[in-house]
Amino acid sequence: MKTLLLCTDGSNFATPLYQYGAWLATQMTARINILSVTDIRSQKVASTGNLSGSIGLGASEELLNELVNLEHERAKLNNQRAKLILKNAAQAMEAAGVTDFDLTHRAGFLVDFLEEFEAQSDVILLGKRGEAADFAAKHLGANVERIVRSSRKPCLVTPREFRPIERILIAYDGSSTGRKILQLLVELPSLHGLEIHVITVGKQAEDPTAIARISEAQQWLAAGGMNPQCQLVVGEPEKAIAQYITEANIDLLFMGAYGHSRIRQLVIGSTTVQLLRSATIPIFLCR
Repeated sequence: MKTLLLCTDGSNFATPLYQYGAWLATQMTARINILSVTDIRSQKVASTGNLSGSIGLGASEELLNELVNLEHERAKLNNQRAKLILKNAAQAMEAAGVTDFDLTHRAGFLVDFLEEFEAQSDVILLGKRGEAADFAAKHLGANVERIVRSSRKPCLVTPREFRPIERILIAYDGSSTGRKILQLLVELPSLHGLEIHVITVGKQAEDPTAIARISEAQQWLAAGGMNPQCQLVVGEPEKAIAQYITEANIDLLFMGAYGHSRIRQLVIGSTTVQLLRSATIPIFLCR
């Protein structure tokens, strides 16, 4: 059975993340491991340092004791908050009819636990932004960008609002990653009844390479029993894909995290970054 790793911080992006997670678990017949990591920076307090010379030894010790007590209280509050986050996640899963899930809480930094949990997972699910969602809204959350850059597993990055999945778009570039996406859809019969769109972005309408790519994608999916709507679009990839999403009212985008022009594994493609920042639909990134 497949396993999904759903990372949550209980922010405004959490509820749609749970909804998309439940949907994907149903499509893939997968179990979900829901992980909430309490950032240890939130329970650290400032040190008194050596204040004995300025405010007196007794006052310094009293202040230190107060800070220690404050740190203990913050730790308690963070643990209570983590329990509430996981309780809400569990309720969301059960409301969506998903019962096969685990709840895990850790204290530290999410990126430090990623390797451990990633090894046991097939797909990682992340909200597009986290606790600072209302600030610099056009940017990606720091954890999201780090994980998408470094993870070896596919990632589903979800937006702030949920909507039912009826139309899927595959941005196909002819790469080995692109073919993995095609095969993934073929192997998920539950998706065959959805409206499937495939586009290849070319420099011009008669681009022979792009024509060959879109033909390959159509034949691959047709052989798997699917009837996709395939089209070659002209323009800059990020703008062309975004425009197609709007015009065709797409609900979910599948694409490779990297393109043919990548320089090294840890550099995420510029098209991927721009679409992650601007898209209002979930994006499934494959390796």
